[in-house]
Amino acid sequence: MSCSERRLNRLNALFGFDRNRTTLSREVVAGLTTFTTMSYIVVVNPAILSAAGIPEGPSFVATVLVAAFGCYFMAFYANRPFAIAPYMGENAFIAFTVCKVLGFRWQTALAAIFIAGVLFVVMTVLRLRQWIVDGVPTSLRYSFAVGIGLFLTFIGLNETGLVTLGVSGAPVQAGHLTSPPALVAMFGFVLIAVLVIRKVPGAILLGIVITAILAFAAHTAAAPQSIVSAPPSITPIVWQLDFRGAFTWRAFPVVLTIFIMAFVDTMGTLIGLSARAGFLDENGQLPQIERPMLVDAVTTCVAPALGTTTAGAYVESATGIEAGGRTGFTVLVTGTCFLLTLFFSPFVAAIPAQAFGPALIIVGLFMLAPITRIDFADYTESVPSFAVVVLMAFTFNIAIGICAGFVLYPICKIVAGKLNQLKPGLWVLTALSLLFFIFYPYS
Repeated sequence: MSCSERRLNRLNALFGFDRNRTTLSREVVAGLTTFTTMSYIVVVNPAILSAAGIPEGPSFVATVLVAAFGCYFMAFYANRPFAIAPYMGENAFIAFTVCKVLGFRWQTALAAIFIAGVLFVVMTVLRLRQWIVDGVPTSLRYSFAVGIGLFLTFIGLNETGLVTLGVSGAPVQAGHLTSPPALVAMFGFVLIAVLVIRKVPGAILLGIVITAILAFAAHTAAAPQSIVSAPPSITPIVWQLDFRGAFTWRAFPVVLTIFIMAFVDTMGTLIGLSARAGFLDENGQLPQIERPMLVDAVTTCVAPALGTTTAGAYVESATGIEAGGRTGFTVLVTGTCFLLTLFFSPFVAAIPAQAFGPALIIVGLFMLAPITRIDFADYTESVPSFAVVVLMAFTFNIAIGICAGFVLYPICKIVAGKLNQLKPGLWVLTALSLLFFIFYPYS
């Protein structure tokens, strides 16, 4: 037996290629596919978090390291093809709601995330997480994705200058749509849309890179001094956790909201991906679900410790699953690809809003898809879902939308005489949401 055959047998024994009806080559292709569809986060996540005051260079490194850690942990511990990385949506909540609107320091926000992560770990070990999340109505899960999608879309429009602040009575207005930066941004949106329509691998990342190069050539953004270099130091943001500020009543709504958002995101993603991959049993349950749940819980603790926001399973993993990925080797490849991006930090840091803004708009489009699965004919389902979406978008606050849904849903069901449709876990979330509104720092 040759050395290559022995290595293949060891990998087969470790990841179970035969048992999962897959092959090494198929897993490699799946891992590369997953990476290309979610690699935009190495650009977009630091750009969003810069609004909170987190420096982009170190933030880029933290994003990459957290993604690699989460993917490797998922590969070797849970052996599932679910890629882990810092979440879109949660990062916007931290940057724009917690830090810019509420005025918290980013160090306090990261400490709040760490606290939520520790709670996740404890609840996962005690098997309480699934019980609570089982109580979240399906329609609300879909509405969370839709609301966050509109939220990200508005950020993208505003960052690119296509939409700007207006005046009293007309809060927003069109930007200078014929200015060079706006034209570059519009080109970026059309380009990414075309690439997505043509199903080009890595469409979003490719669109960002091409648009950035156009911006540099058109002098609407400063070009980087170099393309490749050693990674910037992560020291300025490692373990910068303000626990004193996080353990206050004023910060309680922040911790609560981070807790709820990550709770719902991860469970919905895991179940959805598992259904597509054929992992669910005859009862619709994912065997050993506590393993991938523990992976995201531990990674959510590691993320703020390194200097970035909540991490969890990525829905883009579906592309790798579609390509045949069925084991942890898929995300082992994905994590390795993330590590290789560390050496392109000068270019990543120079990418302007007119290049990454269109990507946010497109990601927002993707997140609108679940709206078709909300039953608008049943007002006990559509009223809470509608409140979630519009309050997220029009209050510029993801937390308010989520908590409003948890409060309105049981009210609507009680009024309609459908109390039997409410699960015990939902009452826990409703109580937490009421506390959120009571203690929310409205000033």
